[in-house]
Amino acid sequence: MTPAIRIRDLGKTFVLHNQGAAELPVLRGVDLDVHGGECVVLDGPSGAGKSTLLRCIYANYRASRGSIVVHDRGQSVEVTQASARELLAMRFRSMGYVSQFLRAIPRVAAVDIVAEPLVERAAGDIDAVGEARHTAEQMLLRLRIPMRLWSVPPATFSGGEQQRINIARGLIRRKPILLLDEPTASLDAGNRLTVISMINEARQAGAAVVGIFHDQSVRDALATRIVDMTEFAA
Repeated sequence: MTPAIRIRDLGKTFVLHNQGAAELPVLRGVDLDVHGGECVVLDGPSGAGKSTLLRCIYANYRASRGSIVVHDRGQSVEVTQASARELLAMRFRSMGYVSQFLRAIPRVAAVDIVAEPLVERAAGDIDAVGEARHTAEQMLLRLRIPMRLWSVPPATFSGGEQQRINIARGLIRRKPILLLDEPTASLDAGNRLTVISMINEARQAGAAVVGIFHDQSVRDALATRIVDMTEFAA
């Protein structure tokens, strides 16, 4: 079976231009396949390159060498060589990403931030836009965001509330690949369990999940495979 993500001989070196172009190697020789229905957890100490690998897959960072091929519905994208337009299309079509931090436009209501991925897909269809907002409201209810906050921009929310908005936005539209960088770090026990359920639902529906989870109980509840990133530390 063709993997959703295929990584071969991947390396990443940062060039520190403010320090005389000094080079800081982080990853080398990463080989990894991730199939639909898997949750591959990246393990290792701080500095082992876990977040760097996620960002290379998402192409926030360009790999210094090697190959990352994303397969979806018969289409293949070589991430390390794709144009900006091709990468944006790949993300829109195939890849969700949830980081530890919410990045949102100021003064936009929480419910609209969550609904946006579905609204983009609706392409102006009024009925579809209404359905997107309804789905966003159901996500917010499930993640215990009080209704009084739905119309409020999340900049003033607590860290845990902001993270739940981030998770709702990242999971509202089912995509075949899901990248997760410590999505439960700011959550209480009840909301952690809810998010674990949501991630497992996405995986069971066929998503290929790659994640970083420092909480052992979360890792145990989600991982179908654990990759020791110290093997690839440069």
